[in-house]
Amino acid sequence: MKIEGTGKLVRIYIGESDQYHGQALYNAIVARMKAEGIAGATVTRGIEGFGANSRIHTAAILRLSEDLPVKIEVVDTEERIRKVLPILDEMVTEGLITMHDCEIIKYVHAPRTEAR
Repeated sequence: MKIEGTGKLVRIYIGESDQYHGQALYNAIVARMKAEGIAGATVTRGIEGFGANSRIHTAAILRLSEDLPVKIEVVDTEERIRKVLPILDEMVTEGLITMHDCEIIKYVHAPRTEAR
């Protein structure tokens, strides 16, 4: 598959300890996006941040947090992104989801070769 041109970037901001059906929410989101055929998803763990409750979460040595901020970025065509938004809405019960226009310069997925 090859994608070039305009696309959508979805950013999902959650906490590291957020859960979905017994597993880490960020793991569940990445697995679901893969199952839905989305072009790509990346999880980034933050070192400090705060959300709606205004409580600072930090990785500072003297204040180790077990709930650091996590950002998941998902990129694909607008059509595919719009298809998964209801899924993300259902999965993310606490957090922030933003969507941005982006220009996809090049996304090439090599076809899988069968194992011999």
